[in-house]
Amino acid sequence: MQITRKEEDPMRVAIVENTRITHHGQVGVALHERAALIDQYRPWSGQPLPRTVDADALVVFGGEQSATDDHTHPYLPALAELMAAYTAMDRPVLGICLGSQLLARAYGSENHLGVAPEFGWVEVTLTEAGQADPVLSQVPRTFPIFQWHSDTFTLPPGAVHLAESPVARHQAFRIGRATYGTQFHFEASRSVVRDWSQTFPEVTERMSPGWSSRHPALAASQGAAADTHGLALARAWVGLI
Repeated sequence: MQITRKEEDPMRVAIVENTRITHHGQVGVALHERAALIDQYRPWSGQPLPRTVDADALVVFGGEQSATDDHTHPYLPALAELMAAYTAMDRPVLGICLGSQLLARAYGSENHLGVAPEFGWVEVTLTEAGQADPVLSQVPRTFPIFQWHSDTFTLPPGAVHLAESPVARHQAFRIGRATYGTQFHFEASRSVVRDWSQTFPEVTERMSPGWSSRHPALAASQGAAADTHGLALARAWVGLI
């Protein structure tokens, strides 16, 4: 069921959080700049997902679970279907990290678990299609951006491959006009990364031994540029709504 919206209505965006601590970061900044109304859903806590495609766009953030952990997070198949439903109605979708893996799953890709660990600010390179894309073209051909994942996926059939890294080839893709999946956390500003590092010190050290001591210097040398690139991507995607 689709609810018709008038052009003068304020932008309304549904955001799905998949873990207890979720920062909207640069995506939140771009949405607030446009005075968007936000509907937040936390299905990991038992809250139901929306049953109708009634927002103007959908954002699905990351989480510690894999995209195939239906046994511990039984809402995941329904969330993948919701992302496909928004896409079918030509309403913009953004999946980040786990969100990108779920989006890939929704379109028949294979999720590969634990084979592509990346953590910290990592350089990502645009494909030729990425350099011409309305969103990804807002950043340099090679740019630093924050990563925190171990899983990857095959490219969905018919998707446009937009960006890659040496460890995880499918860093960004687009389906249709405005549905995007990014393996990298472009929402993660330096403030977000600092909070993650302070909140999950054991996990971040496990992902990157010595992270706590190296983090300040890396934030200064790579984080500032990543902040700029992340906000540029967020603004460009919000501009498609």
